[in-house]
Amino acid sequence: MMKIKNILAIIAISCFVLTGCKKEVTKEIKKETLAVNKQNVSLAISGMTCEIGCAKTIQSKLTKKGGVLNAKVVFKDSIANIEFDANTTSKKDLIAFIDGIAGGDLYKASETSVKIKAHACSDNCKEKCDMKENKMECKKDCKMACCKDKKA
Repeated sequence: MMKIKNILAIIAISCFVLTGCKKEVTKEIKKETLAVNKQNVSLAISGMTCEIGCAKTIQSKLTKKGGVLNAKVVFKDSIANIEFDANTTSKKDLIAFIDGIAGGDLYKASETSVKIKAHACSDNCKEKCDMKENKMECKKDCKMACCKDKKA
């Protein structure tokens, strides 16, 4: 009688293990076959008081969040531009995620139509204006488009 109980127990445990492994393999296959559904959202973020402690922290946490492909937070504009995989996360999830940073008491995110534009100087502009990675100043007489917004 004891042998039969042991055999039944072993069979039952084997069934659970095999069934559990099969589900994990199925999940992995689904992840591999589902194409990335890139979407963008701009979020206004209130509650930021500094660039390093707030904006950079939010940006860092966003880039590590599952489904986020790219994130840029600009403190002076209080805007976050986020590129994400809609198969993995959603606008609503991203807003809730930001709202929950720092215990949920500091930041409040909401969708906005305002988008920030990344300032990207071309290599041609960098050469003509003596712009280096550590020196981003335009020459006073530079007439290139990438320098127009950098002159007072």
